[in-house]
Amino acid sequence: MADNNAGLTVERLTRRFGGRAVVSDVSLRVMPGQVTCLLGPSGCGKSTTLRLIAGVDTPDAGRVSVDGMVFFDESHNVPPEQRHVGLMFQDFALFPHLSVADNVAFGLSGSKSEKAARVQDMLERVHLGDFGTAYPHELSGGEQQRVALARAIAPKPRVMLMDEPFSGLDNRLRDGIRDETLDILKEMGTAVVLVTHEPEEAMRMADEIALMRDGRIVQQGAPYNVYNTPVDRKAAAFFSDINVIRGTVKGALTDTPFGAFLTPGYPDGTALEIVIRPQHLRIDFDRGGVGPNPTPEDGTPARGTVMRARFMGQESLVEFKMDHDGSILKASVPSVFLPKPGTALWLMLRRGRCFVFPVD
Repeated sequence: MADNNAGLTVERLTRRFGGRAVVSDVSLRVMPGQVTCLLGPSGCGKSTTLRLIAGVDTPDAGRVSVDGMVFFDESHNVPPEQRHVGLMFQDFALFPHLSVADNVAFGLSGSKSEKAARVQDMLERVHLGDFGTAYPHELSGGEQQRVALARAIAPKPRVMLMDEPFSGLDNRLRDGIRDETLDILKEMGTAVVLVTHEPEEAMRMADEIALMRDGRIVQQGAPYNVYNTPVDRKAAAFFSDINVIRGTVKGALTDTPFGAFLTPGYPDGTALEIVIRPQHLRIDFDRGGVGPNPTPEDGTPARGTVMRARFMGQESLVEFKMDHDGSILKASVPSVFLPKPGTALWLMLRRGRCFVFPVD
């Protein structure tokens, strides 16, 4: 039977600076072995939330507990060193005058032999078993990251807080080290909170994403759900390029270049934004722009003129100026497709992949 108190629980965490709430009513539940990503743009409160959980900054309100033990509320404020929380940051923060083994041993308790055995075990786990006598400056960036990980997990933290720890690594190293790190933490049953501003990293790593904006969590859930059911236009745009088609409701319908959209639930006169990602805007290749025969899902076709086309590596991105209203829409096409500017083509969109939001 699952322990309802297991893992990290954060309730209505709030922090103000100069009267402004930089973190406001943030609540999280992270179970052992689960990875939750705090995702959002710079300045949205992600790192401050991490510091509040760690105890290196003090909330103005809220509650933090781990495995049912309260670390912070209106009558508790346990010091950071007593919270059994691990920390990993972008800069690794290794001690340059200490060997790799001494860096990993820093903060461990127990006898000399117990600490030595624990250090060696940690170094073996991160594939650095023969590097104990080396010094940080003798290691590559990826090796330094592994030492930082070994040091962070050596005390067996119940919670690991990670503030963009992989952003200093080049792309070739990043994926492998990132996956190895999370495999170890999941194996240990550690609850992980990871801060990132990169949606792709969050989608790859997280069991759950908490999307932050202006100090608040605006959407929380599994990556698939957050991506495919965004709460608003800004949430959709944070994960990918989007096309926005604007219209006004009349009789539960909204007129667009692609025909009338059924938009029930909105009163007449409501300004709406119909959002679709470029990969769901389809170019009709079969008819070469002569005039397509639409399917029910695609709805009414609309013609546009190519403004520019760029090859992006695995796909091509084509920008169109639409005949209907002069709006600019982008379509992504697998592989290489580079029509010349001025080419007229018909477009159709997958109505089932559109999101409808009232104009903010």
